[in-house]
Amino acid sequence: MQHNHADILVIGAGIAGASVAAHLAETRSVILIEREERPGYHSTGRSAALFTEIYGNATIRALTRASRGFLFEPPGGFSENPLTRPRGCLYIATAQQLTALNDFRALPDIALATRTLELGEAHDLCPILRREYVAGALLEPDCADIDVHGLHQGYLRWLKQRGGRLVTRAPVHSLSHNNAGWSVLAGAEKFTATRVVNAAGAWSDETAALAGIAPIGLTPKRRTAMLVEPPPGLDVNGWPFVNDIEDQFYFKPDAGSLFLSPADETPSEPTDAQPEEWDIASAVDRIERATTLEVRRIKARWAGLRTFAPDRTPVVGYSAAAPTFFWLAGQGGYGIQTAPALSRAAAALVLESPLPDDLRAEGLEASAMSPQRLGA
Repeated sequence: MQHNHADILVIGAGIAGASVAAHLAETRSVILIEREERPGYHSTGRSAALFTEIYGNATIRALTRASRGFLFEPPGGFSENPLTRPRGCLYIATAQQLTALNDFRALPDIALATRTLELGEAHDLCPILRREYVAGALLEPDCADIDVHGLHQGYLRWLKQRGGRLVTRAPVHSLSHNNAGWSVLAGAEKFTATRVVNAAGAWSDETAALAGIAPIGLTPKRRTAMLVEPPPGLDVNGWPFVNDIEDQFYFKPDAGSLFLSPADETPSEPTDAQPEEWDIASAVDRIERATTLEVRRIKARWAGLRTFAPDRTPVVGYSAAAPTFFWLAGQGGYGIQTAPALSRAAAALVLESPLPDDLRAEGLEASAMSPQRLGA
């Protein structure tokens, strides 16, 4: 059995673990371990891949705003291709949903990032919307698609360039701590480290339990998606991301197809999530009622897990029960678009440094993400 030591062991090589490991490797020795053969197999690889500054609660929106610069103008050499592509996001409401749309639009940062559309304008942007269905519409013009693979691989390259090590096919079997630090059995290898970062996604509470640390109430939730043929004769590539204001469904162009989802959030055990026929049928029914789209064939279908803390804010900070065990979990559906800012925040807190000034300028506070807010 091989023995490996690092200053910091990061568990989970999805976008959260890969990005924080890349930053930590600038000044510390880092080993990043992943349970699957391929990093990002679960949530990271199954994302809708959208950047929107008005999605999520105040902490999420602050992290997203602070991530914009990196995503739209990445550092030289980080990625061969742009990480974003303009998309636009169209929020629609029925007559019964107008109060929800107006309440959303009234939030100060939402108002700055959006504009109200005439119904004809909404139809021009997405001509399959049923005129009798849509009673209100709001456009976020600066929304964009994110190249998730490019972003994830960029961080993994940074990790390697900075001397870090990635180990795959290494599910964690045990975690123990003594005066010398942490001892971790993962896959067929034993690792030791001074600090452990728990970025295990849907498995984060289970990983903590292996270390004798109480769970913090993370809930993995299944999200279903599919690709279908677009309406014949229509070029859909310039259409916006279309989102129901009460998150009943969304759809967007995807390489000449349409990406559909019922925006489901079904609680699940940590697992390799698979789509359920009911959720597929729900997405088709809701979108066909809102549009003139007729779904005759589903080209591909899949599901992923989005893991939430009870207050839907990421959990970032050291455990009070084990001061060298660091939580980086609960990113929910926001992990891709917040990764540049969240990874920098987490790296600073792992090294017991203040949050970077630009993150604090956006209103981000370490206490809002601390596990102690959940009684952990």
